[in-house]
Parts: sequence; C-alpha cells; structure tokens
Amino acid sequence: MTTNKQSAVTFLQLAAAGKVKEAYDKYVSPNFRHHNPYFAGDAASLAKGMTDSAVQFPNKVFEVKRILEDGDLVAVHARVRISPDGPDYALIHIFRFENGKIAELWEAAQEVPKSSPNANGMF
Repeated sequence: MTTNKQSAVTFLQLAAAGKVKEAYDKYVSPNFRHHNPYFAGDAASLAKGMTDSAVQFPNKVFEVKRILEDGDLVAVHARVRISPDGPDYALIHIFRFENGKIAELWEAAQEVPKSSPNANGMF
C-alpha cells in the first residue's frame, strides 16, 4: 500500500521529470485545487504550468530533503535546480490528501543565496 508521503514525493518527482500527465493521473483527486498565485486554482492550469516548466527546463534536478506527515497533510522540503547553470531553490510543498489522492496543494519557494551569514544553510 502506498502511503501519502510516498505519493507526495513520487508526484513531485514525476512532475519535475516532465511526466506531469502520469503524476496527475495517478495521484491527483478529481476535486483537486491548489494555491499557486500564478495559475488559476484548478488542476488543468497547474498541470499546464508544470508541463511548460518541464519543456523549458528539461535538465531540472529535484532532491527531497525532508518529508513530514500529520494526518491527511504531507509537507515536502526539497531543493531544485531548474538548469545546470541556474540557482538552487528551496521548496516546500504542503499536500492535503483525501482517500489517498492529492486534494489540495500549497507551495513556497525561495532562491538559495550565493552567500549567507548563516553557516547552517537552507538544507
């Protein structure tokens, strides 16, 4: 049996690899909604944005750092580099699951600064 944590991570890995349709077909609920302010709140608009990103950045690297689960919520803290010479980004995705499918998604991203006074880093 697949856990919500496994589903969240696999969904993100598939989307980052350009397999957006597969990610949505396997893991997204029919009543899915999201909170990305750059797209309408439906599944189709976010899927198109993810597909466009995969086409524009085919060498994207996605690395999971931490996964937290609390009831029907899963949070994934990750690092992504959209191109070999591009900056790294710290990402946090929060998923809400219903009946084993992703029903809702929030995300926050921050570019990793080239230098920082914080020796602990972002990861």
